[in-house]
Amino acid sequence: MALPSSVRLVEVGPRDGLQNEREFVPTHLKLALIERLADAGCKHIEAASFVSPRWVPQMSDHREIMQGIKRRPGVTYSALTPNLKGLEAAIQSGVDEVAVFGAASEAFSQKNINCSIADSLQRFEPVVVQARQAGLRVRGYVSCVLGCPYEGDIEPAQVKWVADALFQMGCDEISLGDTIGTGTPLKAKRMLEAVSAKVPMANLAVHFHDTYGQALANLYAVMEEGISIIDSSVAGLGGCPYAKGASGNVASEDVVYMLNGLGIESGIDLDALARTGDWITCSINQPNRSRVGTALKAACAQ
Repeated sequence: MALPSSVRLVEVGPRDGLQNEREFVPTHLKLALIERLADAGCKHIEAASFVSPRWVPQMSDHREIMQGIKRRPGVTYSALTPNLKGLEAAIQSGVDEVAVFGAASEAFSQKNINCSIADSLQRFEPVVVQARQAGLRVRGYVSCVLGCPYEGDIEPAQVKWVADALFQMGCDEISLGDTIGTGTPLKAKRMLEAVSAKVPMANLAVHFHDTYGQALANLYAVMEEGISIIDSSVAGLGGCPYAKGASGNVASEDVVYMLNGLGIESGIDLDALARTGDWITCSINQPNRSRVGTALKAACAQ
């Protein structure tokens, strides 16, 4: 199968990139980041998580974020909504799209959301139903599709089962996450082959972390199979509190640089995106994990 002519990037920096930092990131910085990402051409920005402040205090300003965004035409501002309470708050805050998040690993599901996979799916169903009744698109995230910090390798059949359950439930799009970044191209292709037997390729996205430096190789491998929706995080920010040692999501700058080199359209201004990555990492005193971003900064300094 040929590579896609265009790719839609889902920018998960504000959520995946900032929720795991040790200190609360000021609301004005989060809003400024969202604004800069939109300026750079990002059309799909996951802006907030309507999760319990008790568990994720860094995201306790979710209402202020969603209500403070200077909305742009053509830009989708989405949020995580793990339960009905979160969904109701997100709807009141004017969210454009919501997402539920499960796992392909029983152990990770227990660590992350304190319930089994089967129980998580039962919890998600009323959220998905009510969101669709409200006219919202729904994303379903599946974590640990290529490996788990507690169980090791995950069978593609297990990923297929969870992804299909979310799709049959009514999720418009299923994002397949290599949460600990241990996947390799062949494993990614085999997993995708299994899942796409149940869920149409057009309804699948990938969310690869770069812990072992394989994210871009894995992305190229699944794009060859027909994937055209990619989750990424500016400056490679992020990680997972329940996956010790896991690095951030693949850097948006690195993905766009690769797409540009392949002649694949993303609609994103790489220079503006790189400046955004440099700005936010300096602002929160975190390392810039984008190889492209740091290279462009060095080139400009010469």
